[in-house]
Amino acid sequence: KRLVSGPARARPFPVEAMAPKVLKRPSASTSTDKTAAAKVKQKILKAPAALFQKGRVDKSVVKKATEMTREQFVKFQEGMDAKWPLPGYMNGEKGHCHFRDETYERITRWTAETRIAYRPHAKAPGSKSHLRYEKYSSAKTVGEALRVGSYPMDWCWDYERGFIKVLGGPMREEPLDVAKEDEGQVTDVDRTIANWYVRELAKMVGVKGSELTTGSGVGESTLERGRRLLAQREACERLEAADREGRRINDEDVLAILKRWPFAKNPYRKNVMQPGKTWVFSDSMGILRDRQGDVHLTACSRRYPQVVELFGRWLKDHLPDDAKGFTWTTINVNCNYAAVTHRDNGNFGPSFIKAFGEFEGGALDYWPDDTGGILEDLPKSKQSFDLTEGLALFNGNCAHGVQPFKGSRYSLVYFTVACHPLVTAEDRKKMALLGFPLPAPDMDPHQLLRPPKGYCLKSRAALTPGKHKLPAFRFYKPSDLPKCKSKPKSDAQVKKIAAGRYKPETQKSFYSSEVRNARKEEKDDFMEV
Repeated sequence: KRLVSGPARARPFPVEAMAPKVLKRPSASTSTDKTAAAKVKQKILKAPAALFQKGRVDKSVVKKATEMTREQFVKFQEGMDAKWPLPGYMNGEKGHCHFRDETYERITRWTAETRIAYRPHAKAPGSKSHLRYEKYSSAKTVGEALRVGSYPMDWCWDYERGFIKVLGGPMREEPLDVAKEDEGQVTDVDRTIANWYVRELAKMVGVKGSELTTGSGVGESTLERGRRLLAQREACERLEAADREGRRINDEDVLAILKRWPFAKNPYRKNVMQPGKTWVFSDSMGILRDRQGDVHLTACSRRYPQVVELFGRWLKDHLPDDAKGFTWTTINVNCNYAAVTHRDNGNFGPSFIKAFGEFEGGALDYWPDDTGGILEDLPKSKQSFDLTEGLALFNGNCAHGVQPFKGSRYSLVYFTVACHPLVTAEDRKKMALLGFPLPAPDMDPHQLLRPPKGYCLKSRAALTPGKHKLPAFRFYKPSDLPKCKSKPKSDAQVKKIAAGRYKPETQKSFYSSEVRNARKEEKDDFMEV
């Protein structure tokens, strides 16, 4: 599942999960069980502190502190599996020390106030785990659970076995990146989860925790670096698997990487933001013109090149026959925001867009003959595309927006920046390795879609002869897309292809003042020639 950094906002748990329970009069046997359980709990609370700390403890000490008998434990388990089922994504199998992505996704979103309940007496007597569980299972919130001696690894282990239920309270929309939060707002639970998760990411990537800072960019936290390295590694694996099997990069490949990728809070795309919002989750891969006017390959494209390559290869593998001439310099990668009606700023030619994820709603509204003016004056008639059902080719310079949605929605938008002739020769070589089909300097931006006509009769644009025959947009259902399949490759061939791929770069900053000045001088020399 997606593991991304993000806001510290908390969301309430669904009301249905907090519905009142019908109370029943306890039977005599139930009262006896509760009395026995209370005695067990009382003795454990008086046990030596070493039993609740890290490290081995002599079995005799454990045995002396254990009050519950095997018979009592078996009695306590009657009917409990039905009342405390495993999470659905476990598919009936109990977890191991290598936790599922879905588990990380849930635990890293907990807060100190998240309300939880533990399955009573879930661990068998005779072990230190039993004694610890009997102590911390009395906790009613995650904050309490931490204070009485349980930790994120315990929570993952117990959650995958159905020993913990989340009853309510606030949960984060995304894992908290404590490095980007006000220290005074960070709780012990936040800090504990963040530090543990960084260690887990380091193990997944195969490096020491301290090594995650190596190669991280300016403004990129250790948490973001770890998750992006994980996305980069999985992208490499999926590209090689597709080569080996002779298949296309499919939707499943793309969605897996999107869920891995930690999106940046982008404060610059103000034209797409809903009222009151100051940022959106959006990253640009490929070429952009920065705020200083420099045209270059974005930093994330150079640090995590196979993520970019995989997204580009998906479109190449699905490009319709009548759109083979489509080119792009940039991919906007978006997460969980419904863009307001807006116009893109100076795209060259049309854009392809596709949505991924599990969501409802989120269709693309599009005014194909919009030529500018006040957005509020747009006609009510428009085109709407369900981007879960196909691939849309549209003119991003015309008004468009996204309808409200529920769920997790990602989108990839492929387009060409108007400044593409200014891309340096060095960046062109790198983009070729990444699989970008760059346009020629004299390419016609209207070779696939006609220009917009305008909605006002007085302002209707006169179309170039022949252009009127082109459509204003194209929409391709899965059945319209090619079913190309290449020949499976040997391990030696796959290895050779992998060796020729763009290698990740690890400079702290690719565009320092010195680099910018050198690029400017190179550009000036070129202009003089």
